[in-house]
Amino acid sequence: MELTNISGLKGEVAIPGDKSISHRCVMFGSISSGITEVTNFLPGADCRATIDCFRRMGIDIEHNETSVIVHGKGLRGLRAPQDILDVGNSGTTTRLICGILAGQPFDSKLSGDNSLNSRPMRRIMEPLTQMGANVSSVLRNDCAPLYIAPGQLHGIHYSSPVASAQVKSCLLLAGLYADGETSVTEPFLSRNHTELMLKEFGADVRSVYETGGTKATASIRTCRQLYGQKISVPGDISSAAYFIAAGLLVPNSEILIKNVGINPTRAGILEVCQNMGADISLFNERKEGGEPIGDILVRTSNLHGTTIEGSLIPTLIDEIPVIAVMAAMAEGTTVIRDAAELKVKETNRIETVTDNLRAMGCDVEPTDDGMIIHGGKRLHGTTIHTLLDHRIAMAFSIAALVADGVTKILDSHCVDVSYPTFYDTFENLL
Repeated sequence: MELTNISGLKGEVAIPGDKSISHRCVMFGSISSGITEVTNFLPGADCRATIDCFRRMGIDIEHNETSVIVHGKGLRGLRAPQDILDVGNSGTTTRLICGILAGQPFDSKLSGDNSLNSRPMRRIMEPLTQMGANVSSVLRNDCAPLYIAPGQLHGIHYSSPVASAQVKSCLLLAGLYADGETSVTEPFLSRNHTELMLKEFGADVRSVYETGGTKATASIRTCRQLYGQKISVPGDISSAAYFIAAGLLVPNSEILIKNVGINPTRAGILEVCQNMGADISLFNERKEGGEPIGDILVRTSNLHGTTIEGSLIPTLIDEIPVIAVMAAMAEGTTVIRDAAELKVKETNRIETVTDNLRAMGCDVEPTDDGMIIHGGKRLHGTTIHTLLDHRIAMAFSIAALVADGVTKILDSHCVDVSYPTFYDTFENLL
């Protein structure tokens, strides 16, 4: 994909369904009794991997573009897969499904692509083992492929060293099958879609937040039954982030992004935009299925640097690549810290972001847990090495729209993981 700078992006954008919520709809619907009907489902590669895994365990799932019907078989209705469960490139599928598989009376094995199989799984293996699960790394390197055998689960109180929705969700799902109560305490509150959605499905879930934004505990008790639901998936704010950035950076632009999930545990980018002086407004705020939703209006703005750290990081970890692009175009210095989690995404995003920004002429310094970006210099076109990371491809496509010359995005097809129609949507704004 080759891109050049433009001006005047105008119009409305309807964002595809939230990837995190789409995954959970299929998972929770599969272990519920009755039918779960999902609209605005994200048909990306990661979510298709989740569908495929549950089909292999005997769940009838109808999938037609953005609608999904899951014929659930209850908490104990899954059957042993005949083959390896292929999770593709999806870390969410891998870590969450492990919590469910840990409570099953059959053996299972899961594996993904080379990138997925290099990502750390000890963070879920250790607490699952404490719960009595039998989870092992086939290659003994604490990565997938993973082998899961039946175990006798019991509730634990786990203090997670990182704020990770995937770790928390894995343990809460295992807690559905465990004796007693399972609770997870995080240093900061991570995205809480699992807690909100499991409660809608009928689980006994409780959440306690300490004042000041530090430490959050989610708890769940053994569950006898979950019940199918009707769910309209809100637009994914992680996907909306690219159009927010484009609307702010591209000259003479005004974009209305409709029906976006603005859950506070996910919407940190809105706070960052405000702190950077962005012309950004929320309209039509409401709730659907426990999730807050709204429309976001953005206009071209003169941005300035800011500091992004602490409890804000878990609310925008996936948006940091595009926030870094915004910071490169902003006046002054932006400091991102407490974001070491970037190292264990599809790529080491501290490296991929800083390497590509430098290639475009930005003055940026990587750090152990983030980066320091000295903004305000003109970017120039170059070849962007995405390393098949969808968020790198999309973030630097935005950078290309405001850079001098031509920018070539290598392996741009990787956007299919989370936003298959990404480039088509931009065409509609020209």
